[in-house]
Amino acid sequence: MTDTAVRPDHTATPPARRRSPRRAGDITAYAVLGALTLVVIFPLIWMLLTSVKTDADAVRNPYGLPDPPSLEAYGTLLLSGQQPIFLWLWNSFAAATLQTVLILVTASMAAYALARLEFAGRNIVFGLIIATLLVPPVVFLIPNYLLVENFGWLDTILAITVPGAASAFGVFFLRQFFLGIPPEIEEAARIDGAGDFRIFFQVALPLARPALATLAVLSFLGNWNDFLWPVYVLLSPENMTLQPGLAMLQGAFRTHFGIVMAGAAIASIPVLILFAFAQRQIVDSVAGAAVKG
Repeated sequence: MTDTAVRPDHTATPPARRRSPRRAGDITAYAVLGALTLVVIFPLIWMLLTSVKTDADAVRNPYGLPDPPSLEAYGTLLLSGQQPIFLWLWNSFAAATLQTVLILVTASMAAYALARLEFAGRNIVFGLIIATLLVPPVVFLIPNYLLVENFGWLDTILAITVPGAASAFGVFFLRQFFLGIPPEIEEAARIDGAGDFRIFFQVALPLARPALATLAVLSFLGNWNDFLWPVYVLLSPENMTLQPGLAMLQGAFRTHFGIVMAGAAIASIPVLILFAFAQRQIVDSVAGAAVKG
């Protein structure tokens, strides 16, 4: 009787070997991502380490660990009263918040009108708005300064909030999001008797919450990190925002690296808190854009 039992095929590649190319690819991907992560976070780590060094240690050992760690820079910056750091923080927070609100109001209304309302010259208006994105912001420096001076807004919070309230990027960003909203939703509301303003406030805006959150974070960061414009329009130290105020920490003949880095670390705290709260909305906005794309 012939043995018909199936013999194992010893020539087949073991499962572990078949998966080895995939494992090698995963290891390579994680190694590349890890290296990029180190590149991104190295400046932050260096900033924190320098902020807990003395001036002598920062000069002698700029890239090493603090020896010994010292909170002298934070004490000088926060407790000495030499610089109004808390006033600068409040000015920056108030200006960034006010400009963010203005951008959300103006950009959302303009974007919805350009996305949904039919009127003559709509595409031309949108094209002109997009064209302003191609112009370097420094070109608007002198015209904006003359407008602020004529309105009497120099050295006030209005000088650093109102000129940037018309955001061409915000209009473009929100318009693309509004175009992705199914028109059937708005048509159903219109059948129920809702007008344009009611549809905008009760239908479009709630659906655009992720996009609004993303634009709010970007607008807040833009104003918070702005340095050039506040230098020109803010004249007194008590009205300074944080970024030009931190530049005043650098002396004419000597730079206190620990104090400067301590100020930079303090300036990054509100940004990290804002991103932590808005992270989910930002991810939802990016994911929604990817699905629509």
